[in-house]
Amino acid sequence: MAAHRKRKQHPLTGPAARTAATLALAGAATATGFEGTGYADPGLTPAQIKAKVDKLYQEAEAATEKYNGVKEQTAGLRTSLNSLRDEAARRTERLNTSRNALGSIATAQYRAGSIDPGVQIALTSDPDEYLERAALADRVGERQAAAVAGVRQQLVDIAQLRAEADERMNDLTVRQSELARHKSTVQEKLAGAERLLARMTAEQRTAYDSSQGGTEAPYDVRASRSATLRGSLRAPNARAEQAIAYAYGALGKPYVWGATGPSSYDCSGLTQAAWRSAGVSLPRTTYTQISAGGRVSRSQLAPGDLVFFYSGVTHVGLYIGGGNMIHAPRPGAPVRIAPIDQMPFAGATRPV
Repeated sequence: MAAHRKRKQHPLTGPAARTAATLALAGAATATGFEGTGYADPGLTPAQIKAKVDKLYQEAEAATEKYNGVKEQTAGLRTSLNSLRDEAARRTERLNTSRNALGSIATAQYRAGSIDPGVQIALTSDPDEYLERAALADRVGERQAAAVAGVRQQLVDIAQLRAEADERMNDLTVRQSELARHKSTVQEKLAGAERLLARMTAEQRTAYDSSQGGTEAPYDVRASRSATLRGSLRAPNARAEQAIAYAYGALGKPYVWGATGPSSYDCSGLTQAAWRSAGVSLPRTTYTQISAGGRVSRSQLAPGDLVFFYSGVTHVGLYIGGGNMIHAPRPGAPVRIAPIDQMPFAGATRPV
């Protein structure tokens, strides 16, 4: 193998690179055996190996998008639950204040000998004082009745708030279980792909990665954006230009499932962050981002558009013109430029 590497004089590109990748993968299939993985077979052809790995990554990404959606719902439920609990605490404090006021009235009546207000009024011999006391007693009685009614209503309101909080807590528990299930699925799929890839030599793994196409080489953001604008397609507005500039700046950063930047991304996390830098708020997941803006046909694509792939709309990239996009492909493949023909096209959206 070492002698073979010494004879290699020039890097391969184009069809030659694909041929090299096929040969290297063939060696991986026959030399390693893939025993005990549950995902591979010693007799797999290079194309079958690639198909299995790609399918596992695609399934992992689909589970990742479900995980992202449930995670967002979980965060919303937790915020709602905290708000309900805070409001219940505030109302309980007001209830305690109202109860203290009622206690003060009861204490005053006790100190007066628990004599009925009407009897106390009748004991006076001054007509003016009688009328004044009568009016005061009526007002006290009305305030006391209102206070009692207020306390009762506050008790009802607090009970309702606590019931809503219990309901949110139950929903949160369900979502957390769902979150754990999707996380387990993602980890299982990624582990399966890695078990296949780990049996390749370094050269074979490099051949596999190169067969995926695209590049994550670093770019100067301003120069790259200028190059895009000099091309046959122009970004429709300044916001799209900013989203593109952000995506160029993310080239080479690692794919991490569930990540939204700035040091790592998954596919929808990258597009969300890119458009957020331009002042546009996108939803978190691929299947919600596809509805966040005006739908455009493939023939009408312009730089900055979101391009989606696979029948389940499980992958997204940011179109930069010339048939290319910037996207976060999968674990082990950093943010890169790639042709949109690399995956089955499912639709496109132009954020507004």
